[in-house]
Amino acid sequence: MFTRKSAGPRALLIGPVLLLAGLVAFATAGPAGAESPAKQRPRPTIVLVHGDWADASSWSAVTERLLSKGNKVVAPPNLLRGPATDAPYLASYLRSISGPIVLVAHSYGGFVATNAATGNPNVKALVCIDCFLPDEGEVAGGLVANSGSCVGEDGFNQVPYDGGVDLYLRWEANGAYPGFVDCFANGVAPKDAMLLAAGQRPAAVAQFSEPSGPPAWKTIPTWSLIGTQDNVIPRALQEMMSSRAHAHITRVSAGHLTLITRPADVTKVILAAVDATK
Repeated sequence: MFTRKSAGPRALLIGPVLLLAGLVAFATAGPAGAESPAKQRPRPTIVLVHGDWADASSWSAVTERLLSKGNKVVAPPNLLRGPATDAPYLASYLRSISGPIVLVAHSYGGFVATNAATGNPNVKALVCIDCFLPDEGEVAGGLVANSGSCVGEDGFNQVPYDGGVDLYLRWEANGAYPGFVDCFANGVAPKDAMLLAAGQRPAAVAQFSEPSGPPAWKTIPTWSLIGTQDNVIPRALQEMMSSRAHAHITRVSAGHLTLITRPADVTKVILAAVDATK
């Protein structure tokens, strides 16, 4: 008669040990090809800096698109007092953000951003949207002089106050100034241009004379979107600044406010910079 041999202690232990090992491996393994959380880089915070005669709402169409794609976006106020005041304020704001940053600027905001980002290792990319990319010692007034810019003394309503003079753009044409729509808001729907003019924030006259400091674009990868019909910062001036910054340049047929008239194109350029930080 055949008699079954009983399993020894070693054999009795092998089965449970193998089962436990399998359960641990299953619990710790992620999807095929996925990196562990420790190896994944955090997504950058996208910081949007507005320019003169505007506020953060000028970014609304771009912000909506970026948020819909799961990005973290903030649009802090630009004080519009001049680089000596605005850049330190933005620099302090950037230091409050942990992790990588993609810093995006429009128009005069480029002065502020390229100064504020200098020395901040978290800023991984600069994105210039119809903006200034000044070199050290340059001033806004000097850059636009003889550039063909539609912005000049004829276009300003000047409002003195205890600390200096604030400048607002006229709605109507005056002298060499062609008016708000043809200068600042070309390509914007008429009713929207009226709202922009009514709600504009003032630019301190000091902006046009205060020199820029060491530029972040010399050490941080830079992207630039140029509206080829821009009358505020004419194309030739933008091309010069973007080229010396070795920026990745995109050109669209639009005026100065591409963040309003061409938000999909602006979003695409920003996301290219975001992808480059991964």
